Amino acid sequence: MNEINNIPASNQRKRIVIVGAGFAGIKLVLSLSAKHFQVILLDKNNYHQFQPLFYQVATAGLEPSSISFPIRKILQKRKNVHFRVASLQHVNWESKSIETDIGSIEYDDLVLSLGGTTNFFGNPNLEKYAVPMKSVSEALYLRNAVLENYEQALNTSDPTEQEALMNIVITGGGPTGVELSGALAEMRKFVLPKDYPELDFTKMTISLLEGSPRLLNGMSDYAGRQSLSYLKKLGVEVRLNCLVEDFDGTTVSLKGGEKMSSKTLLWAAGIKANSVKGFSEDTIGPAGRILVNEFSQTKFSDSVYVIGDQALMITAENPKGDPQVAQVAIQQAQNVAKNLNNLRLKKQLKAFKYFDKGSMATVGRNLAVADLAVGSLKGHIAWLMWLFVHLMAILGTKNKVFVFLNWIWSYITYDQSLRLMIKPREKK
Repeated sequence: MNEINNIPASNQRKRIVIVGAGFAGIKLVLSLSAKHFQVILLDKNNYHQFQPLFYQVATAGLEPSSISFPIRKILQKRKNVHFRVASLQHVNWESKSIETDIGSIEYDDLVLSLGGTTNFFGNPNLEKYAVPMKSVSEALYLRNAVLENYEQALNTSDPTEQEALMNIVITGGGPTGVELSGALAEMRKFVLPKDYPELDFTKMTISLLEGSPRLLNGMSDYAGRQSLSYLKKLGVEVRLNCLVEDFDGTTVSLKGGEKMSSKTLLWAAGIKANSVKGFSEDTIGPAGRILVNEFSQTKFSDSVYVIGDQALMITAENPKGDPQVAQVAIQQAQNVAKNLNNLRLKKQLKAFKYFDKGSMATVGRNLAVADLAVGSLKGHIAWLMWLFVHLMAILGTKNKVFVFLNWIWSYITYDQSLRLMIKPREKK
């Protein structure tokens, strides 16, 4: 395979190739000194996505552009940093090179931060019919699907079909499932009846299914109980210890034989690491995560690092590895940047240890939970904290302003004004 074009020689600088421009990849690029390294960043998209707010795109609260930021704009003032839109195909760790869909490139150090994708646990029907939400495009697809179902519901006289079109089932009681359920419940109360006055929304059900005995398993019991209380207050039917076995596009089949009528199954029940060719089975852990040591290096090569959702660092303190959340990815990137500089200076490497700054989840207007070092919070204070933390984490001043204005407008008017069905052009 030919080499990627127009990337200059490293000029004695160590070449660091980073694959993936999520939280980990972007933080690593910004943490490395361009004076000492040549950095090459690869991603299949030309933008960075702010994943925690995908659900607001899906529920017509925000435009995709408000939570996406052009990668080239991030890198405009950084010398010796080169970006290419490319998909990784194979890692040749013995020759210290990678193959992509636009060519091959050699590296001195390789950092993989490809993140995760939806885990359907090998069920082809779920993969075909359920709606995941791991990208901006999938969030848009979900928005289109929900709105299109209500348009179809207006045009049917069959009450059974109308019920299936209006009902929404969400599986997975983590932050995504909880936040999506709350947002849809508020749409049902404040927005959809005004848009579709011919439909009876008292017959619409929003069901959140969780396979374990509680919600928000990554947070405290208090947060789980409080989020359950909030969702019930919003009229969401929450079912714990409930597993989805199949879905054919109109009927959700539960373990035990029960059936639920719905044409919309939102899948937020699992995550697996994006796979990479060139890794042997003994280097891969549960859910496809790549096993790394305390310095984020792979077992087979100390010049190949893996960080973020794709990495699995097993220690005595964390036998299941660190959680797959943004803060872990960011802190791992910072630690790898320090260690790459330590290697350059022939200093000792620093082992990674995750510092948990806390976790948050919002359920609806003035309804949120937060686990902090000082304790757990709920309600209006937790909700304001959630708003501030997420607003500050969004890249770009313009995006921060647009998101803030959308939130203010929605809070004052009880309305989301972005209910557009935007579909790709169909080829003739």
